[in-house]
Amino acid sequence: MDDTNQPIRAKRTGAAGALCAAMLSLFAMTPAPAAELSAGVMQLYSSVSIYPPTASTMTVCYGFVCRRREMLDFSAADRAALTRIMATGRANAAAERAAVQKAVIWFDRRMGPILGTNKRVAKADFRANDDQHNYDCWDTTRNTTSLMLVMQTWNLFKFHDVGNPHYRGFSLGQTPHNTAVLLERATKVEWAVDLWPRGYLQPPDVMTVAQWVTED
Repeated sequence: MDDTNQPIRAKRTGAAGALCAAMLSLFAMTPAPAAELSAGVMQLYSSVSIYPPTASTMTVCYGFVCRRREMLDFSAADRAALTRIMATGRANAAAERAAVQKAVIWFDRRMGPILGTNKRVAKADFRANDDQHNYDCWDTTRNTTSLMLVMQTWNLFKFHDVGNPHYRGFSLGQTPHNTAVLLERATKVEWAVDLWPRGYLQPPDVMTVAQWVTED
């Protein structure tokens, strides 16, 4: 069976995980990625009561902590565009990460006019006083993770898998922050893919998580 018709099988932790899986099975309108979601990834969705992405659709979060939402239903043209972008990264792992940056820029351009996030600014939070046009770091972490999960389902990754989101800000004086992550298959090195520090149509930061957790 084609992998786009395989359901997500989330790791179930207690009654909440079982209920989420049951609701997903009952109400999902399109098939989900053929991958088992880790508890860390699943928490991104269950914490704001949205479904994980499927092979054909994802919830786009904005407005800070997903208070505003829009569905992105991937068209054939969308899939073709992302496939072309990711094909530029087939040479090696570094090239694939550069292609992921371009894919995130594609997402920013695709959704900006729809959401009004073409007005968004770098490092937006409540101090920007413009939640309706911005993402906070929770939104960018969810959206980037979702986009990468969709592309993973389409078998567009040769060198990486989608990893668990990472968090920083536990040390004194460091601003709390989180990011989407790619896991390099060969080396097991985790790479942050962080859109939040960049403005509209700017490439997301891509660096090792080991470096990312020391930044502010």
